[in-house]
Amino acid sequence: MLFCKTNLFFASFAGFIGSVWLNDDVGAGRPCLQRQIPDQSVVCVCSPAYCDDLVRDTPTPDKYVMYTSSEAGMRFVKTTHAFKTNENDSKRDQDNIVLTLDPSIKYQTVLGFGGAVTDAASINWKNLTDPGLMQKLIDSYFSKSGLQYNMLRVPIGGCDFSTHPYAYNEIPENDPALSNYSLAYEDHHFKIPMIKEIMKVASDPVYIVASTWSPPPWMKTNRVYANVSQLKPEYYQTYAEYFLKFVEQYANEGIKIWGITTTNEPLNGMFGIANFNSLGWAPLNLGRWIANHLGPTIRNSAFRDLKIISHDDQRATVPFYINMMLRAISEASQYIDGFGVHYYTDLFVSAEVFSLVTENYPDKFILATESCEGSFPWQKEKVVLGSWDRAKAYAVDIIDDLNQNVVGWIDWNLCLNAQGGPNWARNFVDSAIIVFPESKEFVKQPMYYALSHFSKFLPRGSRRIKVTERKPLWSSRVTNVAFQTPKNTVVVILHNEDLATNVSIEIGQKKITVPVPNRSIVTIEMLNVG
Repeated sequence: MLFCKTNLFFASFAGFIGSVWLNDDVGAGRPCLQRQIPDQSVVCVCSPAYCDDLVRDTPTPDKYVMYTSSEAGMRFVKTTHAFKTNENDSKRDQDNIVLTLDPSIKYQTVLGFGGAVTDAASINWKNLTDPGLMQKLIDSYFSKSGLQYNMLRVPIGGCDFSTHPYAYNEIPENDPALSNYSLAYEDHHFKIPMIKEIMKVASDPVYIVASTWSPPPWMKTNRVYANVSQLKPEYYQTYAEYFLKFVEQYANEGIKIWGITTTNEPLNGMFGIANFNSLGWAPLNLGRWIANHLGPTIRNSAFRDLKIISHDDQRATVPFYINMMLRAISEASQYIDGFGVHYYTDLFVSAEVFSLVTENYPDKFILATESCEGSFPWQKEKVVLGSWDRAKAYAVDIIDDLNQNVVGWIDWNLCLNAQGGPNWARNFVDSAIIVFPESKEFVKQPMYYALSHFSKFLPRGSRRIKVTERKPLWSSRVTNVAFQTPKNTVVVILHNEDLATNVSIEIGQKKITVPVPNRSIVTIEMLNVG
């Protein structure tokens, strides 16, 4: 694998920008140490001695800041530009895409962005062994020099990204009192240590969402971890207390759980779509369990403010599953705070389907709770180092979700090994960070930088604002979304999957025109002039 000369790359890029916009400054920060992957884009290499950082500058009344990542090798390249009078007064270029922002019209409020601390992620993190390198991985995601994540997802017990299937209170069997409920070795030695290190560096409180893949087999109709099964009715209350005990035990470890989902991918357990830990829920049965057991158990506990997130399954199944459940079992609605959605059918179904639920239940949020690339059976290469196509898929999906009122986006495993595991079911996938313990390094995939263009700039409390778009007939395919942040800045995120183009952005009396490279993601931040 070839290393690019990073300083020469950035010098040439700075020269390019300077030739286009004179008197604009290239921002500081440790740049990506690039490794070119044959037939792909680049990855950024982190070792005990070096890791790039993501430095975000605060815009000023007369300057805006622009950040660019591209297939050609730009990674979070920051440039600062002055508003120019001739731009404000110039006639519109009819060849440009024109975006008009209206911060007075606001939509959903952001909860956050994050990833998952699975057994696999925390095992891979510990396998790095070097304390400094382990810290660099944590910082890359949660510190001010990283993605500034503020959400996590954690399995309750085991999932497919474990070395073996397991749950809590596996013995004694047929034990409705859960008399032997205790956390597992994996919690104490992997997940909890990683979460505590995350909490030390995060600049915002970390909202942790906990999900069960499968309860102990004795609660299930098939009495095994995987395959088609449902919860035995005599254990409906036991299963509700199974969740509560997890929240209690993590609280005893100093870790506050913010929300729970009502079971990971319930339709997998109904139809046997994938052969890993699962529990099936028909919509009516799930509604009854929430209304009569889970909801009252949580709301009558010391953790009554815990968010209850239902569905936790594919985007494509949202309308029929949720509407069927809540129309039949309306009592469940009082306990549900929001709905979780997964990524794996998003290629085939637009996020516009969410409107079929949000119109009926405007008081519920929609949160993207799991996303990854490399999961389809036809994707023989589970980990593809340097894949820009996978970064593009992330950017397209997040923009689509955000424009349909989704309040946050949680990636899947924070890190995996070169195989895309460990995974007891051999359900290997890709990750934004891949670890190589044998060479004492980890690499940041293009997906990592795609995520940076959102998580770094949309802190909790940001509000999406209205964007009116006008495109020339033969324009590049540039998608967009815009937000106002709690610090009264306006953030515009652009994804260009086509040829290089210019995009004009108008807000109030100001107008800027920015170059958007081919196959790139660009974030622009400016002070709100309104």
